[in-house]
Amino acid sequence: MAAPGNRSEPPQQLPEYNCSYVVSRPVYSELAFQQKHERRLQERKTLRESLAKSCSCSRKRAFGVLKALLPILEWLPKYRVKEWLLSDIISGVSTGLVGTLQGMAYALLAAVPLGYGLYSAFFPILTYFIFGTSRHISVGPFPVVSLMVGSVVLNMAPDEHFLIPGNGTTSNTTVVDSVARDAERVLVASALSLLVGIIQLILGGLQIGFIVRYLADPLVGGFTTAAAFQVLVSQVKIVLNVSTKNYNGVLSIIYTLIEIFQNIRDTNIADLIAGLLTIVICMAVKEINDRFKHKIPVPIPIEVIVTIIATAISYGANLEKNYNAGIVKSIPRGFLPPSLPPVSLFSKMLAESFSIAVVAYAIAVSVGKVYATKYDYTIDGNQEFIAFGISNIFSGCFSCFVATTALSRTAVQESTGGKTQVAGIISAGIVMIAIVALGKLLEPLQKSVLAAVVIANLKGMFMQVCDVPRLWRQNKVDAVIWVFTCVVSIILGLDLGLLAGLVFALFTVVLRVQFPSWNSLGSIPSTDIYKSTKDYKNIEEPEGVKILRYSSPIFYANVDGFKKCIKSTVGFDAIRVYNKRLKALRRIQKLIKKGQLRATKNGIISDAGSPNAAFETDEDIEDLEELDVPTKEIEIQVDWNSELPVKVNVPKVPIHSLVLDCGAISFLDVVGVRSLRVIVKEFQRINVNVYFASLQDHVMEKLEHCGFFDDHHRKDTFFLTVHDAILYLQNQVKSTKGEDSILETVNT
Repeated sequence: MAAPGNRSEPPQQLPEYNCSYVVSRPVYSELAFQQKHERRLQERKTLRESLAKSCSCSRKRAFGVLKALLPILEWLPKYRVKEWLLSDIISGVSTGLVGTLQGMAYALLAAVPLGYGLYSAFFPILTYFIFGTSRHISVGPFPVVSLMVGSVVLNMAPDEHFLIPGNGTTSNTTVVDSVARDAERVLVASALSLLVGIIQLILGGLQIGFIVRYLADPLVGGFTTAAAFQVLVSQVKIVLNVSTKNYNGVLSIIYTLIEIFQNIRDTNIADLIAGLLTIVICMAVKEINDRFKHKIPVPIPIEVIVTIIATAISYGANLEKNYNAGIVKSIPRGFLPPSLPPVSLFSKMLAESFSIAVVAYAIAVSVGKVYATKYDYTIDGNQEFIAFGISNIFSGCFSCFVATTALSRTAVQESTGGKTQVAGIISAGIVMIAIVALGKLLEPLQKSVLAAVVIANLKGMFMQVCDVPRLWRQNKVDAVIWVFTCVVSIILGLDLGLLAGLVFALFTVVLRVQFPSWNSLGSIPSTDIYKSTKDYKNIEEPEGVKILRYSSPIFYANVDGFKKCIKSTVGFDAIRVYNKRLKALRRIQKLIKKGQLRATKNGIISDAGSPNAAFETDEDIEDLEELDVPTKEIEIQVDWNSELPVKVNVPKVPIHSLVLDCGAISFLDVVGVRSLRVIVKEFQRINVNVYFASLQDHVMEKLEHCGFFDDHHRKDTFFLTVHDAILYLQNQVKSTKGEDSILETVNT
């Protein structure tokens, strides 16, 4: 019942809600509540009924499934031609120009000829246009994924496999057969794309889109930063035009750096100058684009401008002939006929394929969700798996390497006004023009310029390092995950680094569940609010009662920790107390048998003429099993909190009840249920009752299914809230006022 509150408050304090409430209801145990309020009967369908329902078909359902598998049927009929078409055309042209250059540049990372990067920037868009659910992402090569592809390609088709005798005068000279090597690497890359697509399609068909949730943001941040560092090292040698071996695996980046510095004298000055100028100009103009994006209607396509100028300079100055600069040389014109890659290679790349499939999907979905949230629409994670799976299968048959989305290309598509995937299909048209007609014009372009374009686009990934101090302030575990994943990915390589980072992240989750937070609770006076006694002042603990809130599931891995939390809350060990009491009772019983003590209905008294032999040291107590306990039943009343007639150190038990707040317990397993039974029994033996509060319904069902309840574990010890349990206990204390609640009757 609401009532207006007091509005007179100090001006500097936070305002209070101007209402309060008073609730009058009975104290409910779980048993009383279920007796008064009938639960709904949950209809459990048989497997046959579930299969029949899922396999049933109607016209409406068939059309819904078709639209889910082909999202183009959902958004294309609603396309606003007059409002969106011009924006999509402008966006598509801008994105296509950037995509053309990035496709060639990222082919360097994938270790395939540059022309195949153009194919990889074209074919995946065609199928994603039909099957994808994101309206803004630009599909194609991405540095991290391209580098992972390149590591597989270099591992399976290294230069050493294609050495042929040279034409020199000495018989020991060998050269690399670059034609055969490049052809083999294209086959490996396309087979990898096909296998990645198959894995993604299977995961999407099995509705396993949730798998990306295990790649936490700190893990992805550390991984992509490490990948950016590896991309940087791999492109530096191209900017310098220094030849090195193609290292792969553990410490490969260290070996590459060492060899770069060993051969740095061979640096080509023309390539170095072109690369450095490209990096500086691209990064400067990109910064201008970011700072003045609200004033500039279309971002300056600096990569395109720099490439055109660099190509013209290289052609006019004949840099290859005059300065021995490394240029693109040849770009295939037109398209290759589709062919199935060799599936015999699948067994050699299965583990790497799974890593690439998950990483490529995670990057695409995380970028897609950013823009979906910004423009108020949703993307289907499982459908994205299917869309990228089909795209990579289709692209693999056209000699492409694995596709996902690139952050910079997607930013260009969105910032230039792209509204739908029509912008994507137009960008594919621009790439197609480059493949068919413009490839010949780009042959004089220096490779160092393309490498510099790649490096300039790494700024966003390197800036993720700035997240570490913020993560450390917010959550130190997340910061450690970020740093650990980054370091191991640099040292071990991207595939092993991702696996190690994932295992470490899951390990931190296990630790947090195994050692959760717990609190001893007290009540704010005259309210039903219970807070931690450590965190709040003026908290009252009910007399003779301890309240424990445990914030974790109870299962086999943390039951010992749960017991330690109970011990810390109550201040004693129930098993030790019971054993000490049992020793004391046996000692008392032995002294009664000797006539040194007398047991009466009022307690234990010592005979006046008896020697004080009853007070023996605790160390002299005989083994319990060796004591000759009389079979005659003697009723003994012992006040365990008073001075005992035997010198046995029995811990004091200042409470009569323990209340467990189980509101944060999400599940129990069989070991957890068994442990709860044991805990209740241990406390009952020392005359302390255990009560449970705030259990969720499914946890109660688990207790019932595991046979928790019997004569000693009743449902009337389970309460809806902590306050219900405390009110019940206070009422019990009032009804037994005047009696000593600590006295225990023992029959021996």
